[in-house]
Amino acid sequence: MATPPKKPRRTAERILEVTLELFNRFGEPNVSTTLISAELNISPGNLYYHYPAKDELINSLFDRYEKSLAELLHAADHVRNVEDAWLFFHMLFELIWKYRFLYRDLNDLLSKNRRLETHFQYVLRNKNQAIQGVLAGLSRGGAMHIDARDMEPVATAMAVVLTYWLSYEYVRDPRRALEPEVANAALMRGAYHVLSLLLPYLEAGQRDHLHALVGQYRKS
Repeated sequence: MATPPKKPRRTAERILEVTLELFNRFGEPNVSTTLISAELNISPGNLYYHYPAKDELINSLFDRYEKSLAELLHAADHVRNVEDAWLFFHMLFELIWKYRFLYRDLNDLLSKNRRLETHFQYVLRNKNQAIQGVLAGLSRGGAMHIDARDMEPVATAMAVVLTYWLSYEYVRDPRRALEPEVANAALMRGAYHVLSLLLPYLEAGQRDHLHALVGQYRKS
């Protein structure tokens, strides 16, 4: 029995997928709605029917990012050792990479979009709280020893590295930093440098395990 043909994806969904790809490739300020409609081979009127303004495209993509982030941050409660933490931060960087246009053009976006300005403050707060949860879990699991007074500033430093790591990568190598073929190495470096802030507090075996994890990724 022949398999029925798949239904074409809804236009609104296709628009968001292509917009995300273009924003990631060229940067949001460099992508016009005209370019998006041309890439989709649809009329500008069809695009405007679904998304009457460019900000609506940006907000819709941000909503997806924010929802995925909220789901991922719940995993912070289950971190008990360095390997758990490595996986958690690597997954965070993978999500940031998927929506990297937000981080590549963060300051510009926040200056133009009041909704993003407000919601990104929630994103930072939630990241910080989740990271403090990671630190608490590592402490409970015996993987690290940290004074409770140090948790908030260490978590904030980790959140700063997490948020601006792609900007740092871009400054290091503007022509290649945000290309897909270098993504794995960039994400690995980001995860390691976030966790490296915990090196003074990690139990010796956990510190060695972190270095071993990084070594495995560098060889792969």
